[in-house]
Amino acid sequence: MINFQHIFDKFNDLTVMVVGDVMVDAYLWGKVSRISPEAPVPILAGTQREHRLGGAANVALNLQALGARPALCSAIGNDREAEIFTKMLSANGLMQEGILADSTRITTTKTRVIAGTQHLLRIDEETTKPLHENLEKTFFARIERLIDSEKIDAIIFEDYDKGVITPNLISWVVTLANSRKIPTLVDPKKRNFLEYRNVTLFKPNFQELCVGLNENVDKKSYEAVFEAAKKINRQMNVRYAMVTLSERGVLVSDGEQYSAIPAELRNIADVSGAGDTVISVASLCLAAGMAISKVAAVANLAGGLVCEKVGVVPVNKKLLLDECVKKLA
Repeated sequence: MINFQHIFDKFNDLTVMVVGDVMVDAYLWGKVSRISPEAPVPILAGTQREHRLGGAANVALNLQALGARPALCSAIGNDREAEIFTKMLSANGLMQEGILADSTRITTTKTRVIAGTQHLLRIDEETTKPLHENLEKTFFARIERLIDSEKIDAIIFEDYDKGVITPNLISWVVTLANSRKIPTLVDPKKRNFLEYRNVTLFKPNFQELCVGLNENVDKKSYEAVFEAAKKINRQMNVRYAMVTLSERGVLVSDGEQYSAIPAELRNIADVSGAGDTVISVASLCLAAGMAISKVAAVANLAGGLVCEKVGVVPVNKKLLLDECVKKLA
């Protein structure tokens, strides 16, 4: 029997580096009571605006909410949204040593327009060009210094295809991490999908799996998903491939066998940020020494919990612990 209280207490002693694309999650809340006479669209009477840390920064918030110390590494612009972003970092007590400002970029901002609990529209302002070669080297040097100065227990690549993570950066960081015996975990997107060789855990969702491998996979068959996951294990030398399957739960493969964890029945309000939560929880469970099948089970519970909340929010540690004790112990 697993002592989940002991495992969750271990989280408080862990430092996890998060390398990836950060963003500002902006929200415009309001009410809709009529349709515009100018076009067949609803009129939102705005009542509230809010900014939250998004992307890789939301992963950092999830780690912090679970008691760990996140070391966030990313590049932002030199604009108004960058000021908003750095102020939120300070307000949340997150370290800024790994954040680089690049005046040639804009800070990624996703604005969600929400009426009550209904998500009406999202507006994305971003750049997706890769980091300039000189900045790429400067960024890696910053990461290397942090690894040298901090006791890093795991490294997460949080890739949103915005250009902060490049093939060179992946190779440099993974090589360094493996030489230090630091586990590496990946939340991938399409552009760099096949570049993540020699990592510890690779976590695509089902759509990313199909697009990344350029295959049509039968989602209803765990065996079919396992066959696709095995290709990641073997062709990319990945120790664990963990595929999130939304209503079908999670499947984790080591290349020889798999475990499938069905999804919990939930009142789903918003799936935004669920992947961030899953990779955060998986990194801490793995660093704490938990068996991979249990890592996947705990991460599955965590992803379900945050889907019950509107907007991108970090997981609640006590609620997650209670669910683990109740359903997995």
